[in-house]
Amino acid sequence: MKFGGTSVGTAERIKNVAGLIMSRQKSFVVLSAMSGTTNALVGITDYLHQGNRAGASEAIHQLSQKYEGVINELLATDKCRQQASQSIDEHIGLLRRMCGKATLDSVDEREIVARGELMSTALMQLYLTEQGQRVALLPALDFMVKSGSGEPDVERIRKRLTSLMNAHEGAEIYLTQGFICRNADGEVDNLERGGSDYTASLIGAAINAEEIEIWTDIDGMHNNDPRYVEGTRPVSQLHFEEAAELAYFGAKILHPTCVLPAKVNNIPVRLLNTMEPSAPGTVIFNTPPTGTIKAVAAKDNITAIKIKSGRMLLAYGFLRKVFEIFESHRTPIDMIVTSEVGVSVTIDNERCLDAIVADLKKYGTVTVDRDMVIICVVGDLEWSNRGFEAEVVNALRDIPVRMISYGGSNYNISLLVRKQDKLEALNLLSRHLFV
Repeated sequence: MKFGGTSVGTAERIKNVAGLIMSRQKSFVVLSAMSGTTNALVGITDYLHQGNRAGASEAIHQLSQKYEGVINELLATDKCRQQASQSIDEHIGLLRRMCGKATLDSVDEREIVARGELMSTALMQLYLTEQGQRVALLPALDFMVKSGSGEPDVERIRKRLTSLMNAHEGAEIYLTQGFICRNADGEVDNLERGGSDYTASLIGAAINAEEIEIWTDIDGMHNNDPRYVEGTRPVSQLHFEEAAELAYFGAKILHPTCVLPAKVNNIPVRLLNTMEPSAPGTVIFNTPPTGTIKAVAAKDNITAIKIKSGRMLLAYGFLRKVFEIFESHRTPIDMIVTSEVGVSVTIDNERCLDAIVADLKKYGTVTVDRDMVIICVVGDLEWSNRGFEAEVVNALRDIPVRMISYGGSNYNISLLVRKQDKLEALNLLSRHLFV
C-alpha cells in the first residue's frame, strides 16, 4: 500500500489512512512526505544556495511549527507526543545544522529533501502503535539501494529487505519511506520526484506481493484529463503497457517507471482513492486485449524538430547521425516520423536545444516548432484492429496536426498539436471515442 502526499497531508488524513491500513491483513506500507513538505525543503535549499540563511531559518521554523501542530492533533498520549517531538526535532536539527555550512553540495541537498518521508513515517508509526498495532518501521535507507548505473539494485534490495522483515516477523504492518534510497557510494539519494510509486513497485516485486495498491486523491486512472474534460470516468482495467503509455504521456496519477517491476513479476497494481476508498478504482495487470480504446492523455511543453536534407535522400547512415546528436546531448526523443528526405522528432527538454540545432544543421535544413502538445490515445491498437486509427484522426479533422506516430506499439497512437488546440482536441476525442 503506497500513500501519496495529499493522502497524509493533515493529521486527520493520517488517521484516515491508518484506518485503511488497519482494515487489511498483513501489509507493507510506503509513505510519501506530507503534502507541501518536499516543496518547503527544496525552498530551504534554494535559500541556502543564495546565501540567505535568515530566509532558510524562517522556513525551517515554519516547518517545525507545522509539525508541532500535527503532533498535537494526531497523537493522544503524552508519551507518543514526546517521542514524536523528539523525532521531528532531530530532523529539524539537521536542517538547522545545514544552515551553518559554508557551502551546500548535492549530497547535502538530498539529505535535506529526505527529511519529508522520514518525518511522515515517524508520525505514522507512532499513531499506529498508539492504536495497538504491531508495526515495524523499516528505514528505506537500509535496503533501497542503487547500483553503479544509477538504477535500483533489485537483487540487493530483495536480500536486504528479506533480512529486515525476518528480524521483525511478528509485525502486522511493515512501514517505510517512498522516494528515498542510497546510491552505490552509500550516500542518501532518491528515485526522483514521484518515485514513491517506484518504491512500492520495487518492494512489491521483492516480497512477491499479492497486489500493489497506489492510493491517491482520485478514484483510478480516468479515460481523459478531468481538469480539462467534463464527464470523465475511471478505466476499470488496463494492460501494463497501456498504463505505462498513459503515465508517460501525462496521466499524473501514476509514475511512469512504477509499472515495470510489477509487470515483470506479474503483480497487479490497483489505483485507489483515499477520499473514496469504496470506489473500485483501476486495476493494472497483464489482461488480454479487449478490442477497445481505453483513454486519452496529453503531454505539454513539447518541441518539434524537423531535419530536411535533399542531399541525404535515402542515404545510408543519415538517421544514425541524427540520433547520435541527441544521444551526445543526453536528450531523449518522444516521437519520431520519417520520410525519404527528412525526419521529425519531438523532445520535452530544451536544455540543449541550441546545441542540438547547431549540430543538426551540418546535415540539412532545421525547423523548430515550440509550444506543442502530444495527445496520446491508448487502447488495443494492434494494427489488424481496423478503423481505430481512422476514428482518432477523424475526431481531430478540424485541428491542425503536426505529426502522427502509429505502429510503434500495439497500445498507442500519438498526435502532435499546438498548445492552443489542446483543450479542444481532448474534448473532441472524448466525444468521438467514449460515447
